[in-house]
Amino acid sequence: MRLALGQLRAVDDVPTNLGLVGDVVGQAADAGADLLLLPEYAMYERARVDASFGEVAEPLDGRFGTAVAELARVRALPVVIGMVERDPRGGLPFNTLAAFGAGGELLGSYRKIHLFDSFGFRESEWIAAAPEPLPVVVPVAEARVGLMTCYDLRFPELARALVDDGADVLAACSSWVPGPHKLQHWDVLARARAIENGAVVAAVTQAQPISIGRSLVVDPDGTVIAQAGLEAQLLVADIDLAVVARARTRDPGYRSRRL
Repeated sequence: MRLALGQLRAVDDVPTNLGLVGDVVGQAADAGADLLLLPEYAMYERARVDASFGEVAEPLDGRFGTAVAELARVRALPVVIGMVERDPRGGLPFNTLAAFGAGGELLGSYRKIHLFDSFGFRESEWIAAAPEPLPVVVPVAEARVGLMTCYDLRFPELARALVDDGADVLAACSSWVPGPHKLQHWDVLARARAIENGAVVAAVTQAQPISIGRSLVVDPDGTVIAQAGLEAQLLVADIDLAVVARARTRDPGYRSRRL
């Protein structure tokens, strides 16, 4: 299975970002990808979340989501992308990953459970947490892909819940903000989630300067099989899902837990 991770540099303008997404979808399709992962807040991004995120929020079938679904359909390429989803009940918007299939259909959506109230940030001032914190796993090609968003990577419970629901690939779509030790945390957490769950971890984040870059794909042994640089780029990696089965047979620790 060929994964493509689109390390974008999104800005605070939705039409501009849609153009960036269109370019990356084309590049990933031309590269023969089976799945394209795009970052958290690919629809709209600033250095800090503020009231403007609520102003641009849309339903998943709004103009932005519909356009991304059409890009997926035209290039027959499943796409997972970070959006700002309007809450139909009113109130704060959701930080949502939308997964579109190769036919443009909505495979599933995941509203971020763990908001980034850490390292001096307060995402919860402007974004609502998922009202029902449930794991979301979507079928893509021969894989079952579990969806996580950025800060979720620090919570092993979510990764385990996704694996319990059948995920063999964990997609962590992120905008991992820079700071002391943040790159080390990014690498170690992605590798830890892969090792402890016998899963492939595909962690895509935005490019510098808002994020740290360095998107990566990790195999179930914790080996980094592909990693991006700091700037905007498309990272492509081939994964063998048979490796997941072998890793879980060799080290079935995730099934041996007692707590």
